[in-house]
Amino acid sequence: MKKAKKSITKPLNINDITIIDDSKLKKAITAAALGNAMEWFDFGVYGFLAYILGQVFFSNASPSVQVVAALATFSVPFLVRPLGGVVFGLLGDKLGRQKVLSMTIVIMSLSTFCIGLIPSYATIGITAPILLLLAKLAQGFSIGGEYSGAATFVAEYSPDRKRGFMGSWLDFGSIAGFLIGAGLVVILSTLLGDAKFRDWGWRIPFFFALPLGVIGLYLRHALEETPTFQQQSESNEQRSEKPSKITLKQILTQYWKSFMVCVGLVIVTNVTYYMLLTYMPSYLSHDLNYHSDHGVLLIIAIMIGMLFVQPMIGLISDKIGRKPFIIGGSVGLLILAYPAFRLINSDNIGLIFLGLLILAVLLNCFTGVMASILPAIFPTNIRFSALAIAFNISVLIAGATPTVAAWLVEETNNLYMPAYYLMVVSIVGLVTGLKMRETANQPLRGAAPAASNRSEAKEILTDHFDSIEQKVEDIDEQIENLQEQRQDLVDQHPKLD
Repeated sequence: MKKAKKSITKPLNINDITIIDDSKLKKAITAAALGNAMEWFDFGVYGFLAYILGQVFFSNASPSVQVVAALATFSVPFLVRPLGGVVFGLLGDKLGRQKVLSMTIVIMSLSTFCIGLIPSYATIGITAPILLLLAKLAQGFSIGGEYSGAATFVAEYSPDRKRGFMGSWLDFGSIAGFLIGAGLVVILSTLLGDAKFRDWGWRIPFFFALPLGVIGLYLRHALEETPTFQQQSESNEQRSEKPSKITLKQILTQYWKSFMVCVGLVIVTNVTYYMLLTYMPSYLSHDLNYHSDHGVLLIIAIMIGMLFVQPMIGLISDKIGRKPFIIGGSVGLLILAYPAFRLINSDNIGLIFLGLLILAVLLNCFTGVMASILPAIFPTNIRFSALAIAFNISVLIAGATPTVAAWLVEETNNLYMPAYYLMVVSIVGLVTGLKMRETANQPLRGAAPAASNRSEAKEILTDHFDSIEQKVEDIDEQIENLQEQRQDLVDQHPKLD
């Protein structure tokens, strides 16, 4: 029988630690966050205009069906997101993160712009909702590679000790994009008046996607590839190896734990996200008979508060870890979702705001750490593709949130169904938080440690050696205990010595 070769592990030295250029890091975060902002700009505009879009594209239906139909058109594109995730994920692991992110922002900006050009149902009949659906499907395909690519890009550019803080700016971009979209809706509807805004003014926000896309493309095209991906490419070249191919089956078998952690985190985060920021404006206006502008103003105020909380949670997670926020946010959602909706249904503006604020802070617990957790659980050679596939399969479930919530309320006449929905989802988050491994202050899986400067690299090296020493001491202690146990057993046997 052949003896297995003993693997020789080289000691880590200071030159093995990647020093991240601060100016490149800032550019990477800005470019990634801008694309994410544009994605959520469309979600914000679409969510806040759902009641108008229902009238424009589904004018032959009843008011309740119009809202559900408009939200359903929002949800259908999530069906093609996994396909976009597979295509862009595989390209991202093969060609690089920067090239793929340039592709996604072009498709995303053009498809969003086109929504503003589509004539109404009254003008072209059934062709109108079909064209709307096609534009949303193009969006869904591009978005399939957007968040996972942007999260991978930021994570691979970030120092290990600051990945939580740096990653939090990605969802800061999401909230900011949502906020800009919602704010634009309010400003335009105020300036133009109700009649003009319903007639043609609603199209203007969608036209803003084109200049935003041009800016995003310029920023992304000017960026270098991530240090982590460059290291892997150079390593493959030195060994004359082609990038290893991996199938979905291999991901599900070899990395199934990471895959399930990703699915759980995305579900609890995005269901809460869509419930609060996409469904809630329609809930306030359609179900609680609030004037649509009042509901929008409340959500805008909430989002402004979220912008301040978001980076703070990322920063704190670098100190105490990511797990406390996932577990704490899930427990909070389980306990407080129903009381929050009681407040929202109180017909008192102060209490409504408090109910929304509770949900917003709980949402921040997830969004503040998700972008730093997800890329860290997959190795470099499959990071983009595995994350994109897991993320977008999960979003299939989360993306149906506005439609399902609206349908449940309509069918049951129970205004607390969204709260029960969140409580069920919180169990998924809690189980995920308990099962996941801590990723704070750790190198990305399979990657070299990364530091902000040489001084920090020395600290990382010292911590690394201290960790090895502690592990050796623990093993020595275990050996000593085993030897004592062995001796006890030997003493009990007459023929052993």
